[in-house]
Amino acid sequence: MEVNAIAIDLAKNVFAVCGADAAGKIVWRQQLRRAQLLGFMRKIPPCLIGMEACGGAHYWARQLVSLGHQVRLVSPALVTPYRKGNKTDRNDAEAILEAVTRPSMRFVAIKSLAQQDLLALHRVRSQLMKSRTALCNQLRGLLRERGVAVRAGATALKRALPAILAEENMEISGEVRALLIEMGEWLRTLELRIASCDEKLARQFKTDERCKRLAQVPGVGPLAATALVAAVGNAHEFRNGRELSAFLGLVPRQHSSGGKRFLLGITKRGTAICAPC
Repeated sequence: MEVNAIAIDLAKNVFAVCGADAAGKIVWRQQLRRAQLLGFMRKIPPCLIGMEACGGAHYWARQLVSLGHQVRLVSPALVTPYRKGNKTDRNDAEAILEAVTRPSMRFVAIKSLAQQDLLALHRVRSQLMKSRTALCNQLRGLLRERGVAVRAGATALKRALPAILAEENMEISGEVRALLIEMGEWLRTLELRIASCDEKLARQFKTDERCKRLAQVPGVGPLAATALVAAVGNAHEFRNGRELSAFLGLVPRQHSSGGKRFLLGITKRGTAICAPC
């Protein structure tokens, strides 16, 4: 039976799929395993396909676009109001179908493979930074328990640690000293990995014209420029700067009523990009 729109509720192994005709009436429902999805979609004439913007959504979107379909990704928060009844795969698929056909719905742009590669590098770097901070805090805590205080910051700790380990201190036993030496090696390893990520991002920055243009803005360096390019992609998808600010979450939260506007702090509800730290 011919369908005009299809919704896919993405999952790890089994996907719930439903299709609707031109009038919006659901005409069939299917449950497909991961290996069956693309083969099934090849047999269907090009149509509108809706999915939630979740893990793996951009991969499936690229695959379905290559088959000639028009794919739209919807934020899960915007799908929830259309769900009828309890949360099940079938109800989720029907809610996606309802949301994707709304004329006023906002959609998530499909990220290219290059964008996701750059985002992956930023996420790995961010995780390494968190691991370094946690390790430094643990090192300072262990030293403080033995009467040795070190200023905050990774740089101060790296400078002070060799001298602390070299001097005689009855509070620092041989067993703990060996542990501190080992933790210092972990810290150096993390520093090398962070530096490697920085080098890769710097190479990307030098070869991307968009990054160079962004760097002309005061306060924007290689990390912020590459993170913004990775998160935004094609800026022409936004009508103006206000829409881009909302996408990044840099807009105030509102609690307005009766014609009176009350603006609060920024929402931070948009797409998170790695901070240049």
